[in-house]
Amino acid sequence: MEIARDKDASGPAKQKICIVGASGKLGQYMVRHALDRGYEVVGVCREGSVSKLDAFKGRITLIPGATDDRDVIKRAVDGSDAVLTVLVPRGVHGYAAGTAQAVLDHARPGARLLFSCGWHITLDGQDVYSWKIKALVKVAGPLARLARFADLDDQVEACRRVFASDTRWTVVRGSDLEEGDSQGLPVWSRHVGDPILKSNLTRRIDFALFMVEAVGNDELVHRAPAIVGCRTPSALAHASATPAP
Repeated sequence: MEIARDKDASGPAKQKICIVGASGKLGQYMVRHALDRGYEVVGVCREGSVSKLDAFKGRITLIPGATDDRDVIKRAVDGSDAVLTVLVPRGVHGYAAGTAQAVLDHARPGARLLFSCGWHITLDGQDVYSWKIKALVKVAGPLARLARFADLDDQVEACRRVFASDTRWTVVRGSDLEEGDSQGLPVWSRHVGDPILKSNLTRRIDFALFMVEAVGNDELVHRAPAIVGCRTPSALAHASATPAP
């Protein structure tokens, strides 16, 4: 059931954010950050995962269903000022690409669209990858597809469609993730392989923070920032070597 957009006594309607994939670890952190910032939140998750969002009952609108279901996405993004989408390459039937396409097709014109993925995605082909990431893509990727568990090429296709669209998109590329308390907003660079990203580690809660903060950052429109934790050695080394303005 849809709910009306809240207004306070002295101000305009709250901005409305739709989070596609809200029940996952990253999605739950995004819900929390969005609520903390006063957004009206609509979440989409599979019916079997609804209970994972019990902590937010009464605070969000929840639309159960597969995230690649076009009818589900159409209802969920209706009227949203921003859509934050976790691109999950689940199975081998184009789940991530279907999700991305549904969001691209049904989000309102001018809406801010944020998509999450891994470092293996490249926007301009100028990223320089470590042997670890190359091995993940060349070895683990095909094994996951053979087991019909996941398809990394599906995430590549999803991002290709995003990059080709004329929407106000940003694709946020995450490093390796860990749990833990927030360390603050991650730092970013345009290309994997840049020295600031060398530590290859971000707190999951901070990945979510970057996604939510990017809603209001027009500098990131039509970019694919690769992020790393702001307290990692490579980020601190870069900060210490950068002259103060």
